[in-house]
Amino acid sequence: RSFQLDYEEDCFRKDGAPFRYISGSIHYARIPRPAWRDRLLKVYMSGLSAVQVYVPWNYHEPLPGVYDFAGDRDVEAFLDLTAELGLLVILRPGPYICAEWEMGWLRAGWGGRCSKAELPSLSPAYLEAVDSWLHVLLPKIKPRLYQHGGNIISVQVENEYGSYYACDYEYLRHLLGSFRALLGSEVLLFTTDSTREEELRCGTLQGLYATVDFGPGSNVTEAFGAQRRVEPKGPLVNSEYYTGWLDYWGEAHASTSPARVARGLEDMLQLGASVNMQVVSWYMFHGGTNFAYWSGADFKDQYKPVTTSYDYDAPLSEAGDPTDKLFAIRTVISKFQPLPVGPMPPATPKYAYGWVALQKYADLLDVLDVLCPFGPIQSQFPLTFEAIKQTHGFVVYRTQLPRDVLDPATLGAPPHSICDRGYVMLQQEYQGTLERDGQTTLRVTGRAGDTLDVLLENMGRISFGANISDFKGLLGNLSLDSSPLSNWLIYPLAIDTAIQQGWPHAALPKSSSGGRAGPAFYTGTFETPGIAWDTFVKFPGWSKGQLWINGFNLGRYWPRRGPQQTLFVPGSVLHVGRPNNITVLELEGAP
Repeated sequence: RSFQLDYEEDCFRKDGAPFRYISGSIHYARIPRPAWRDRLLKVYMSGLSAVQVYVPWNYHEPLPGVYDFAGDRDVEAFLDLTAELGLLVILRPGPYICAEWEMGWLRAGWGGRCSKAELPSLSPAYLEAVDSWLHVLLPKIKPRLYQHGGNIISVQVENEYGSYYACDYEYLRHLLGSFRALLGSEVLLFTTDSTREEELRCGTLQGLYATVDFGPGSNVTEAFGAQRRVEPKGPLVNSEYYTGWLDYWGEAHASTSPARVARGLEDMLQLGASVNMQVVSWYMFHGGTNFAYWSGADFKDQYKPVTTSYDYDAPLSEAGDPTDKLFAIRTVISKFQPLPVGPMPPATPKYAYGWVALQKYADLLDVLDVLCPFGPIQSQFPLTFEAIKQTHGFVVYRTQLPRDVLDPATLGAPPHSICDRGYVMLQQEYQGTLERDGQTTLRVTGRAGDTLDVLLENMGRISFGANISDFKGLLGNLSLDSSPLSNWLIYPLAIDTAIQQGWPHAALPKSSSGGRAGPAFYTGTFETPGIAWDTFVKFPGWSKGQLWINGFNLGRYWPRRGPQQTLFVPGSVLHVGRPNNITVLELEGAP
């Protein structure tokens, strides 16, 4: 068994024979495990011969030296399922992946992939962390390589490293050495970068096969010409052919027409048939969902957080349903190679469970004893999430007004220091929201000693570009009419831990204020009529917040800003024959 490059014939060779694959990206971390088989079977029946699979480092190593490969994180089970269904795998283990994933790779607190002069790239501590991770992950991969009887035909090293300003060949050499030591000399290792000349030059290294990524709007001949400038011989490979695009909160839903995507695919496959063996990989073929806090962000002149839905306008929808785009692609593929025998599996069944009445359980500030059981951290000035080892979610910053404020005074934050949204309460009364790249001042009045609370929300760390060191929380001091506030109590909130342990449904209701403004928890239950089918939750009149069903964190909702108006609920999180518990953390105002 072999999978190799043939530089004479400009093609891949699988077991000695020329080989071309059509693959699609699918992220196991964005799909509940019970749905893996359905999604992969639909990929296979679309005519694809392989899948591209990212491995998100921070998904599996949430804390230094603490590894999690259970349940939805069982990457080995996912890879075994791809083999069972007859799919080959192009593995993309990073250590950096981007993928619009929270921070794109590493657990919080490390900053980005920098040059030797900066943290962390070649700092011993950073490389030690990388090597420790690779020594855990890659031994799980090695027996699944094609050469060893498995279905992994190639492995990507790093990801679009050329787009990062450092251009650090020593870093790439270190990674290449680690991958070779742990996976052996036979496996095909490659890199992926855009078609820009300087990015291709900085993103690869001798011993790594350079591939490119581009979308339907690109000139195919010019794009592959860029690859030819760094790889004069060998197969032409588009490692990320964009089927759609991601959505950002507050912007229009991105879409790409099926006809345009299909036409671009046909152009590439015709080029491959007439000139040489050319390979295409779809990004994404199925996008899935950024459950919990896993959605990342981009920085394009300003901070742009990614929506909970990672539908990507992909051929398989967020819920795993075949779209017109999928059938258009399937038709093109059928012109170049035979399709698998049999019908395309249908869309998953959905059910409208109806309205659910919610009751206010408590204002968030009334349950800090439950959400922060070990009590607050005292600090003269605010500390970041990273400094207090809070990876995701929320932190409360509390202080007191130092003087009477009888005439409205300006509560303000330095530029770019609210990361990412701050919900302000004075004497437990909601005052308004401060926002990164948005409103950074509020007018307040109060008495000396009044309690000022700011609930800080991490909306996702930047996952691409030079701003990847994206610290969260209050990065600067709040001031009152330019006088800095000090003596803070900082409460890192373990909301998910409490909810997974049955709170607040198992607790007695709080005698909470009846107001609807400001951060508060709401609870309700509903029953399923003997089935647990996929569904969507809609939030008419709600503002912004987080939703849990039966302890499973379904992610952020923000209908007030859009474009996403519903949250996908996989049927696998629902109960049959007993009540389903809904918990909502509404941050600004319930209807």
